[in-house]
Amino acid sequence: MLEYLIAEEDHCRPVGGWLRLRMPAATGGYLNQLLKKGHLTVNGEAATEMRPLAIGDSVALKESGRIQALLNSRVGSSAVEILFEDNLIVAINKPAGLSMHAAAEAGDTLTDLAAAYLHARERAAHPHAAEPTFKLRPVNRLDRGTSGGVILAKSATGAGIFGKLVMSGGLDKLYLALAAGKISASGEISEPVEGKESLTRYDTLFSGSKMSLVALRPETGRMHQIRQHLRHIGHPVLGDKRYGGQALPAYPGFMLHAFRTSFTNPESGDAITIHAPLPQGFLALLRSAAPENYSAILADLLSLP
Repeated sequence: MLEYLIAEEDHCRPVGGWLRLRMPAATGGYLNQLLKKGHLTVNGEAATEMRPLAIGDSVALKESGRIQALLNSRVGSSAVEILFEDNLIVAINKPAGLSMHAAAEAGDTLTDLAAAYLHARERAAHPHAAEPTFKLRPVNRLDRGTSGGVILAKSATGAGIFGKLVMSGGLDKLYLALAAGKISASGEISEPVEGKESLTRYDTLFSGSKMSLVALRPETGRMHQIRQHLRHIGHPVLGDKRYGGQALPAYPGFMLHAFRTSFTNPESGDAITIHAPLPQGFLALLRSAAPENYSAILADLLSLP
């Protein structure tokens, strides 16, 4: 067996996403078979695709010639972090500073990078295929400076199905933010955004003299809602200069991360919960603010309601 010890960068990463990062040329069907047959275990037990890993977990992977070849495989040049994938959608951990789609600024977009990656993987599996068999369409969007889980549909059909899911409120999202100042306890913010009724509920996970770690659940979907609501209560997101946040020159975005996405699979009826690991820059700032509580805070992320 091949043995791996989960480190900080993979904390909260789904087992399926962890496999996809290490075996980018593997098909989804092959990875599912590895899990179903118990060829991957976590702490000695069989694991499901959506199980989030934790720092210190021991992962064992069956050793074979095919697995070794896939571990050595490379697909394209982009390190796209796929968290979950089925025949309708692909969920990706978006880095801060990357646009979802073409904007006024030049440069790559998440949709373009993901499409190039998936096309390269398809060509690797089917070298004689003439054209890619899908076109990616964003189901939900994140601001350029926000990191975390985002969903792209792989077809017009998938976009329609998941578009209805979003409109009906069936996509539940939990965000984490490092906000300026000391925020106590929990609460809700109902300040209108762009003149429209808006509601964000929040729970404080850590509160220090200079910054707080907050879990936020937007009950409505207004543009920049969380960013504007935190500014309204006097605790803007760090790095979010547009809404009063302290500049973070070494970080490409701001300290807002789409940490958890939950929905009911429209095809199977299964409950799906996708965790997106926090960026290293976010973790570094949190560690500097709460060195004594850091390990406990990370451990508690997996038990957030």
